[in-house]
Amino acid sequence: MTTVTTRTVEYPADGLTMIGHLALPAGVGRRPAVLVGPEGTGLNDFQRRRADALAELGYVALAFDIHGGRWFTDPEEMLARCMPLLADPDRMRDIGHAALDVLRAEPRTDPDRIAAVGYGTGGAIALELGRDGVDLRAIGTINALTTGRPGEAARIRCPVWAGVGSEDPIMPPAQRDAFTAEMQDAGVDWRLVVYGGALHAFHHPPVDQATPPGVGYHPRHAQRAWRDVVDLLTECLPVTE
Repeated sequence: MTTVTTRTVEYPADGLTMIGHLALPAGVGRRPAVLVGPEGTGLNDFQRRRADALAELGYVALAFDIHGGRWFTDPEEMLARCMPLLADPDRMRDIGHAALDVLRAEPRTDPDRIAAVGYGTGGAIALELGRDGVDLRAIGTINALTTGRPGEAARIRCPVWAGVGSEDPIMPPAQRDAFTAEMQDAGVDWRLVVYGGALHAFHHPPVDQATPPGVGYHPRHAQRAWRDVVDLLTECLPVTE
């Protein structure tokens, strides 16, 4: 296993002090970089470990914050924070750009070779960066088939990969159809993988709190989705010495 260096980074966004997790691969040269966005509950050790895993593969990775250091255990509190955010593309873009600025400022980052991967709300932010015309090499989203303002998907300049559970009540077939129609109409290079039998947040291991209806971990599909994300990065953002 390669040696990974990690550190906490604080930066302002959305009127809050965000607390991100930066993971650096071994070596001293510049490397391609990946933004890792958390689901609506906020940044926790799951996404931090994902950033570390990407660093082990040779990427600079920033698991970014969306709630100013908070991780919500109460679904109602989380929804009260996330629903207005998801309804406001400009706020999502501001959060994404603030994280992107931190990642670009890291000396190990190759600023011309960056991808964005996100779960839930973090995936919606990754998509909004694409719709804002950010020069990304790839966008990957799990549980985030959000649509944007009319016409703005045409600004997406990279392949988009999306994964969703077939039984996800938050991203039902009608939402899948709207998302894929938006991508297709905009001429985006897009892929959608539907994981059979999986619920919302199927990627996330159980945590010590009540699980809302429609949410559930699916270990096999969680592993498959992670492999699909790594394959996307290998294709679009290969690590070269």
